[in-house]
Amino acid sequence: MTKNKKNDIYKQLADFVYETSIHSKTPRSGFWFLGSGTQSVAEHLFHTAMIAYTLTYLEPKADKQKVILMALLHDIGEGRVSDHNYVHQRYGKLAETEAVRDISLSVPFGGEILKLFEEEKERKTLEAKLVRDADQLEWIATLRGEEVKGNGKAKEWIFIASKRLKTEAGQKLGEVLMKNHPDSWFFDAKDAWFVDRKVKHQKWGVKGKK
Repeated sequence: MTKNKKNDIYKQLADFVYETSIHSKTPRSGFWFLGSGTQSVAEHLFHTAMIAYTLTYLEPKADKQKVILMALLHDIGEGRVSDHNYVHQRYGKLAETEAVRDISLSVPFGGEILKLFEEEKERKTLEAKLVRDADQLEWIATLRGEEVKGNGKAKEWIFIASKRLKTEAGQKLGEVLMKNHPDSWFFDAKDAWFVDRKVKHQKWGVKGKK
């Protein structure tokens, strides 16, 4: 490999690093219609990847690394076309696929990005179905957070999102997410430690206890 060609590759990689940083500045537009809450595309991608990773525990036949990478990349085109909520999608042309194809031509590993993106959109493989469910579960968890803060619309939106879940693992996790309070992982009003810090607190997450 010549020095000039190597420099060109590093230029491509640097551009990719800067482009993916824009996701943290790109807002998810559904919150405008929900009336409360904010979230960036980057926040959504990270949380979706964590949920997708969680689902692979329930579906051990799935390729764990593939699922995580697919989840991180499933909305990568939104850095170029922005996030389109359901109202926007009904009336506007969503050029995300075209954007991802252009991204794939800009980096040496673009073929992998495009392949994973297209597989997720087709939703035929187990990995793609899990990522799709993780995407919806992330939305459900976010909406649940808004619901407990008093947003009445969020509950109806959660019900609609739950109907999109396809895998058994996704559906079962969704049921618990809709029931549990978002703070249940750390807060228990019966835990005396919250009143008196001198009391030994319960171990969070151990055998179902906070």
